[in-house]
Amino acid sequence: MTTGTLNRPDLSLKRKLLQVRWLFVLLLCATAGVGGAMLYSAANGNIDPWASRHLLRFAAGLVVMIAAALTDIRLWLRYAYVFYGVALALLGAVEIGGTVGMGARRWIDLGIINLQPSEVMKIAIVLALARYFHGASVEDVGRPTFLVLPLILVAAPSALVLRQPDLGTALMLIMAAGAMFFAAGVRLWKFAAIGLTAVLALPIAWRFMHGYQRQRVLTFLDPESDALGAGYHIIQSKIALGSGGLFGRGFMQGSQSHLNFLPEKQTDFIFTMLAEEFGLVGGLTLLGLYVLILIYGFAIAFSARNQFGQLVALGVTSTFFLYVFINIAMVMGLIPVVGVPLPLISYGGTAMMTLLFGFGLVMSVHVHREVTVGRHGGEDA
Repeated sequence: MTTGTLNRPDLSLKRKLLQVRWLFVLLLCATAGVGGAMLYSAANGNIDPWASRHLLRFAAGLVVMIAAALTDIRLWLRYAYVFYGVALALLGAVEIGGTVGMGARRWIDLGIINLQPSEVMKIAIVLALARYFHGASVEDVGRPTFLVLPLILVAAPSALVLRQPDLGTALMLIMAAGAMFFAAGVRLWKFAAIGLTAVLALPIAWRFMHGYQRQRVLTFLDPESDALGAGYHIIQSKIALGSGGLFGRGFMQGSQSHLNFLPEKQTDFIFTMLAEEFGLVGGLTLLGLYVLILIYGFAIAFSARNQFGQLVALGVTSTFFLYVFINIAMVMGLIPVVGVPLPLISYGGTAMMTLLFGFGLVMSVHVHREVTVGRHGGEDA
């Protein structure tokens, strides 16, 4: 594609709006609507304080998402490192003067909202790695020295997030980055080597874990050992999941959630409340929406004709998958309890906005899928 072709009206604002996957947007709206309904139920039939803010944030996020989708993908490549640098600086600011909540220092108080920079970093690291690997040859990726810088790009924010402490988010950063390394062409034996090293380092890591983190692992292995303490969350979650049956107890009729046996029902354990009220059918319906979103994300990634777009779409979609998998596996007792929200459903501002911005990047990949992107963001002749 020539430079002249790129500058023709086919990339006008009208053309870009027509290229937006509006069915994908509708899926996101439907999922966020489910979240609003569950937050309404969590507040015992009140739109405040959670459902109203959730829907307002989603509406604002939609504007951000569409704006990101219409922005030239070459601009995102050009400023990818800047975005990463800002996110890293915000993580550093948390270390210096962040707000403490629930025993962790994870937020920056901006007056209007509490910003959680670790959520911003989940998208920033995708952009940075996509730019680094864009245009890299198989020979480049095969050289161990070529992987030093991207490993540093992953290690720096992961270390800062671990200090907050937030083990769940740190693991999400590492796993999403791992998916991008794989998509960029890193050989499987290198992943195996890193995995073996991690396993051998587990005894050392155990010594450096915080007390509550060790307790979460021990509770995961045997929740009944402290049924009224550390194991209370997961035991109540399993009771609620089981009591929902096939069709559930009915909207706002869940006993575990509305009698306040279920903790954090508006955030981490909201899927449990949905399953109790709407049963297996309701849970599978939400999972169906998630699967459709994932299909759209991966389809857009594979349709892109430039490597940067492919990596961005794969990175954001993989991050979304990790949100869903970790949260649902956690409330089912398949993995230890970690602070990972259910995307577009759980109450939370920064996670909602950054995820919608990420989906805006995915749609930008689709809108500009025919654009040829040079190594540093310019056009190839």
